[in-house]
Amino acid sequence: MPVNSGLPSFADGTLTDPALTAALSSLELTVRRKLDGVLQGEHLGLIPGPGSEPGEAREYQPGDDIRRMEWAVTARTGVPHVRQMIADRELETWFVMDASASLDFGTAEHTKRDIAVAAAAAIVHLTAGGGNRHGAIIVTGDDVVRIPARSGRAHDRALLRAMATTTRSAPGVRGDLNAGLEALRRPMRRRGLAVVISDFLGTVDWDRSLRAIGGHHELLGVQVLDPRDEELPPVGPVTLRDAESGDIVDIDVTDRVRDDYARAAAEHRDAVVRSFRSAGGPVMRLRTDRDWIAETVRFVAARRRTLSAGAR
Repeated sequence: MPVNSGLPSFADGTLTDPALTAALSSLELTVRRKLDGVLQGEHLGLIPGPGSEPGEAREYQPGDDIRRMEWAVTARTGVPHVRQMIADRELETWFVMDASASLDFGTAEHTKRDIAVAAAAAIVHLTAGGGNRHGAIIVTGDDVVRIPARSGRAHDRALLRAMATTTRSAPGVRGDLNAGLEALRRPMRRRGLAVVISDFLGTVDWDRSLRAIGGHHELLGVQVLDPRDEELPPVGPVTLRDAESGDIVDIDVTDRVRDDYARAAAEHRDAVVRSFRSAGGPVMRLRTDRDWIAETVRFVAARRRTLSAGAR
């Protein structure tokens, strides 16, 4: 069942819209009510990852990141060891949001942009406090919007407003996720958490930049999809329009076309996961027709179980 995130459609929203301010306040309350108490307790490092400051060494376990091998201890003991990581005292989180035209698409209760903003709000909440800072780079295809990393609730709300209302690109302009990743890489920023939010539709031409970011930051991908991104309904002849290029095509949605489409979509999702895995980060997948809060809780809880098992 779809969840009511309290978000309106952001297609015509503005930064000064009172309804937008009220919706973001409602979203903040939803996130706090749903996540507080569920995800509290001891954790290893940052919520989505294992931390970025070196701690004690322990024996290597299958699945550990080989980039954290502790070679001195391994040579001394003859047993492979990795260095455990602990959380930074002050965390800087950067969001790279692909706000191209395809993010304003949705066939369920919400658009993909609604869910993207909600996911960002959840991560802001999970990483807030203690002087932690949040910044964002929002790319539309023909523009790159930079929001400096700062702390405080007022800044966090302004960041979410910008994500919700950044104007989509001009017709015929495709998104450029790689430009956003490069904007995060240069200039070099202090080590922290990099969260990449997109539907990741289109060519995977950003994996090299992603690996460079993963080598310096903890990394988390948030893939926001609509059911129509994964499968086509049995509607027969239909006219489709590409939200970014504006191209229009007439197609007969037969069973074979549906099967080919579903298979290609699954292969593309796997390619996205492989790209993040090679860069050292997981992918949290959210859909416009599902409970994004429940999916977020499941992802974080599973991530913690994995990290705890590795520590033991």
